[in-house]
This record gives sequence, C-alpha cells and structure tokens, in this order.
Amino acid sequence: MKLLLASNNAKKLAELEQILANLPIQLVLPRELGGIPDVEEDAPTFSGNAAKKASSAALAKGLWALADDSGLLVDALDGAPGVLSARFAGVHGDDAANNALLLEKLRGLLPERRGARFVCALALARPDGEIALQVQGTTRGRILEAPRGTRDFGYDPLFVFAEPGFEQSGSGFAELDPARKAEVSHRGRALREFARRLPQLLRERAPGG
Repeated sequence: MKLLLASNNAKKLAELEQILANLPIQLVLPRELGGIPDVEEDAPTFSGNAAKKASSAALAKGLWALADDSGLLVDALDGAPGVLSARFAGVHGDDAANNALLLEKLRGLLPERRGARFVCALALARPDGEIALQVQGTTRGRILEAPRGTRDFGYDPLFVFAEPGFEQSGSGFAELDPARKAEVSHRGRALREFARRLPQLLRERAPGG
C-alpha cells in the first residue's frame, strides 16, 4: 500500500515518519507530489478534522491518505485550547505565541491544578475519500510554569508526562528523544493502534487500493 501522509507540518511529518517506518507500507510525503490542498479545520472534534484532511488528500492525489489532528486539553481551562490548539493565540502554527498565552492563562496555579492531556486522532481515507479507519490516542501530564527541554514542537516544552509506571514519567516532552517520546505520546499510541489494525485493511480488496 502506498500511504500519503496528509500533513504540511514538517515537524509532525518527521514524527509520523519515525513511528511508521517499520510498517509494511510505502510512505509518500506531500512534497513528493507537489503538495496537498490546505483544509479548513473547522470541525468541533479532533476526529472530525482528521477525517476532513484525510479525505481531501486522498481525493486530490488518488491515494490512501493518513491524517491526524491533535491538541492539548487543559483541565483548568475546561478543555481549552482543544481543537484550537494550533491557533490558540490567533495565528495558526505560532508555537511561541500559543505557549506564552497558555502560561499567562495558568499564571499562579499550583502544579496540582495544572493537569492536562494531549489527544491525537488519526483518520485513514481510501483513494475515493471514504474513511476506512479512525483511532485515537491520549497521554496525561501537567503544564509546567516555564519551558523545559530543547525539542520545541508545539506545546511540548510546557508539557511534563505524568502517568505512573513509565520511565518517562516526570520528563518533559521536549526533553525526550523522539523514540522515547513515541513510546508514551498521544501520537505514538494512536499510531500503534493504527498499526495493530492495519493488517486487516491490507487484506481487504478496496477500489484503488
């Protein structure tokens, strides 16, 4: 199966490539096909936005397409920024502004009130745009009072992984190397569930598959 990774975010693509590298699929990146259309991410859920992006890319290029939508949900902010994570401060993809706004909104809160979770929804579309599979992964932690670590991807510098029973617990996402982060991250968990369910899809006879 040729699989188009339906994202124009270079850092996200690198993370997806790293986690999917050992699957029996041929990964195709948007830049190899002259790019993919931008999609307005106006659905109220992560799964809805992922499905829109996967369908759009599949129809545009006639390939199976995998898209994700992910974000941060902060307990003290009633789940914000949520689906607006990438444009929390107003400009899409301005990580520095998004992080600064998050710190401002949580200013003065004690660590026990800074709980948060990352969510990643994945959607796989057939070449005709039909959604064939959707999965989701979640990881729990809390928001730091200042950035930590040098791997600056989204809100990672402000997120410390806090689930018990893992070696990574207590580490900031921006402190972990990609492989160790993928073991516990929302995207890693979603992709492993995708990989678990992929063999059944590969056995299917699908139009254009």
